[in-house]
Amino acid sequence: MSKQANPMQRYWFGQRSPEHAASWYEFYKSVSKKGVLDFKTKELIAVAAGVLTRCEHCVEAHANAAFKAGATREEVAEAIMVASLTASGSHLFWTDVYEKLLGDGAEGDK
Repeated sequence: MSKQANPMQRYWFGQRSPEHAASWYEFYKSVSKKGVLDFKTKELIAVAAGVLTRCEHCVEAHANAAFKAGATREEVAEAIMVASLTASGSHLFWTDVYEKLLGDGAEGDK
């Protein structure tokens, strides 16, 4: 792939590691093309993943792509809320760690 054909060149990783950036871009294009899921659904999933990974760039870019694919503000907001729910659940249900730290309550407060 020529340097001009790879839009990743504008980012630090495209400049410092062009072979990896080119490979990542091929992966991006492969996953992004139409498959079983339509483009809007994929972008809503990407918004949620961006929320979970705390990637502002990802959330903004994928929300804008979702809007272009026909998503409403309400759909994007709901994707954000589903991600937020999942994140909070992962904290609340980390049962093994909490039970190890806090016990099962049978011993009373320590």
